[in-house]
Amino acid sequence: MRALGAAALALLLSACGGGQVERPSQYRPAPVRKPVPATPIAPQPTASVPAGTATAASAGVIAGPPIYTLPIDESSAARALVAFRASCGSLQRRPDSSGLTRGSDWAPACTAAASVRSGEARAFFAQYFEAVQVGDGKAFATGYYEPEIRGSRDRRSGYDTPVYARPRDLVEVDLGAFSDTLKGKRIRGHVVGQNFVPYDDRTAIERGSLDGRAPVIAWAADPVELFFLQIQGSGRLRLPDGSVMRIGYDTQNGRDYTGIGALMKARGLLAPGQSSMQGLVRWLHDHPEEGRSIMRENKSYVFFRELSGPPLGALGLPVTGGVSAAADPHFVPLGAPVLLSMDRADASRLWVVQDTGGAIKGPNRIDTFWGAGADAEATAGGMAARGTAFLLLPVGTLARLSGERADGNALPQP
Repeated sequence: MRALGAAALALLLSACGGGQVERPSQYRPAPVRKPVPATPIAPQPTASVPAGTATAASAGVIAGPPIYTLPIDESSAARALVAFRASCGSLQRRPDSSGLTRGSDWAPACTAAASVRSGEARAFFAQYFEAVQVGDGKAFATGYYEPEIRGSRDRRSGYDTPVYARPRDLVEVDLGAFSDTLKGKRIRGHVVGQNFVPYDDRTAIERGSLDGRAPVIAWAADPVELFFLQIQGSGRLRLPDGSVMRIGYDTQNGRDYTGIGALMKARGLLAPGQSSMQGLVRWLHDHPEEGRSIMRENKSYVFFRELSGPPLGALGLPVTGGVSAAADPHFVPLGAPVLLSMDRADASRLWVVQDTGGAIKGPNRIDTFWGAGADAEATAGGMAARGTAFLLLPVGTLARLSGERADGNALPQP
């Protein structure tokens, strides 16, 4: 669904064009939602994860608490069950990059999920899953949402920032086709003469380098709004007639992502309490020229396609606010449930990982999806929760992994 996870967009930006910027008096950001504090479950004691650990299997997994003891309420379980059921085809068909599961491992739970009766979702998870802790289990959760910005299908007064579709000359190369050591790595660029070179960066694109090379599917009213929509990876354009055009991530220019939040903080540009997504956006509107230069330091640029249905995650399935989440597929099988026990109540629930994000990397790093609208923006924009993550895997997975380690057999590979 997304190019990069949104954040507390500011926090993700910290890890994470042209035209006149709208005057700040016209901008009305949603307020950051004040969190309700909660006490997370302590993780199981274990050795810390070595730096550079590439998968959950190499990070190590240990048993978590019995699922029936975990704080999973029936309504949360019921919503997660719907998302899990939709993910079953992918869980059984896709290779698991985490090295933890095989497609056949999920068959019993997926078969049972099809016939769970109302009021029995929590019991279903307790019967068919076991909670495991990946590495030290210490989790950090941010939030993303489906933003809505002002746009027009045609260029008109007040709508001057192009929303580009995939450029015709953008080439994506799977390096794994050339070397097994590069499996899973991709690069993007274009051909100039006989050379394959990096694709245009944000500055060049905003100065018009794609004229005649990339279709324009819409025009945005505000380049700052479009910049943040690119980070979210999908969203809605509210058209002048009041109708909505939904757009989603198609590809990216291949340039490295630079988080402008970190740059702004290092330069002393953000006042105390201004590091939320809303605070960043307000600063960029208040300082249009400097803000444009800072945004261009993030050379990454996202290209969109028009969507005819709901927002889709990395599995090609609709994502659901308050249920779907993004994680690193090298540490969480895509489609698997994850129980977050965090220091804020709204993030502490059962989630189903149906998405990924360019900045969502490493073990126990979760980006929670909150849907669309002002409430979703208010929650996602200030989400920065810490606590413990428990990955839910099919019963018997941990015993099999332990046995494979004990007898020297290789762990399952993607």
